[in-house]
Amino acid sequence: MDRQQFKGWLDRYVEAWTTYDADKIGALFSEDAVYRYSPQETDGLRGRAAIVADWLANPDTAGTYDAQYEPLAIDGDVHVAHGSTQYFDADHNLRDEYYNVYVCRFDRAGQCTDFTEYWMQNNDFRKRARDELVRRAKAGEI
Repeated sequence: MDRQQFKGWLDRYVEAWTTYDADKIGALFSEDAVYRYSPQETDGLRGRAAIVADWLANPDTAGTYDAQYEPLAIDGDVHVAHGSTQYFDADHNLRDEYYNVYVCRFDRAGQCTDFTEYWMQNNDFRKRARDELVRRAKAGEI
């Protein structure tokens, strides 16, 4: 898979996420794919069916998120992408943002066999969340 094909896969990944179409999600991954939402997950989700089921079990509300990912590096079957994911409130104001790195392996058919996501929350939003937790703790709410 070359850089252009990888970019196409990333675009289809975003489309699958924004539509929650089971067929589009499944088409991204091989039958025996492993999907990790973070590198801390040693096992991750195993198999296309488990990946599709997990995506469909916890959908984000339509229109409240967007993402952009670009290829960063390719070394053999290892492909690395980077980008960002934004979440919006009902008035379409940015309410949270994450910076992402994806490390993916692909088979000859162009399906992902191994996916690991590395993510970091935008510093401003992380500070707001932390400050809100402190406020709630001081108020005895938690």
